[in-house]
Amino acid sequence: MITSLLVVLVIGVVAWIGASIGLASFFGIVLPYVAVLTFIAGVVWRMVYWSMSPVPFCIPTTGGQQQSLEWIKSAKLDNPSTKWGVVKRMFLEVFLFRSLFRNTLADVRQDGTVYYSSKWLWLFALIFHYCFLLVFIRHFRFFCDPVPACLTFIEAVDGVFQIGAPRLYLTSLLLLCAVLFLLGRRIFDQRLRYISLMNDYFPLFLIIGLVGTGLCLRYFDKTDIASVKVLTMGLVTFSPSIPAGVNALFFVHLTFLSVLLMYFPFSKLMHMPGIFFSPTRNMPNNSRAVHHENPWNDPNAPFTTYAQYEDNFREAMAEAGLPLEKQPEKASAE
Repeated sequence: MITSLLVVLVIGVVAWIGASIGLASFFGIVLPYVAVLTFIAGVVWRMVYWSMSPVPFCIPTTGGQQQSLEWIKSAKLDNPSTKWGVVKRMFLEVFLFRSLFRNTLADVRQDGTVYYSSKWLWLFALIFHYCFLLVFIRHFRFFCDPVPACLTFIEAVDGVFQIGAPRLYLTSLLLLCAVLFLLGRRIFDQRLRYISLMNDYFPLFLIIGLVGTGLCLRYFDKTDIASVKVLTMGLVTFSPSIPAGVNALFFVHLTFLSVLLMYFPFSKLMHMPGIFFSPTRNMPNNSRAVHHENPWNDPNAPFTTYAQYEDNFREAMAEAGLPLEKQPEKASAE
């Protein structure tokens, strides 16, 4: 955890010093372009790799009764057997985090192991992702001229509660609270802290730095928004320039974003597109009705059926007490 925090602090300090000593062009132009190219290339590479990976087994995650006999009620959302059922399951998973909502916690007490519902993680994860999405959408106003009416409407709804001047966006505040909760959960939960690695803490500290510097730019160390839009519009139109009036903190903010983009394709954050390529989610559980062919199978390779396997090891399996479809001849004669 300390290492991840120090790395993020070093990134921020380097960006601050670099922008202050005349390297604003690197942190404001070169680094964002490199970050976007790395992000696009990395995401495309991971998605192509996943799409070409064979799925040797039918391994959908199940959360209820599988489809079998007509008079047995099946769990059509938690254990879908059709493609349409998978679509509905994926919709609930992507937009409402259904599997996380069904999450439970286990606690060992004197009277035994106790299982109980845990909805706090689901709630703050939902807040985090949706607020991050809205903040991301709101920032498109820096890349559009004129600003579309839909973005203006989102800003008006987001800042409906006027708190100070400039107005406070609720999504920014909720996003910061949610990411602090996710970080605190890893720090104060002893079992979770034990299995947490640097790559679990680093993106959390990076996002905290990104959100924190954004709030500071808006309410404390304010920068010239018009100059920022000139910079961002220049990046979009491939005619970049560093205008006057952009302070060093903005380049720290932009550096945190660039590092997050470059880190994204090679981290656990790739679960965003990865969920659509996960066979545990995108496969129907129809193993009783449809034969799943292993794409790795060599059509010319010899295979041993279970009946042949039992013929070869029947006596040893009988001595071990394993269930057999056919008993050994000696045992049958007795």
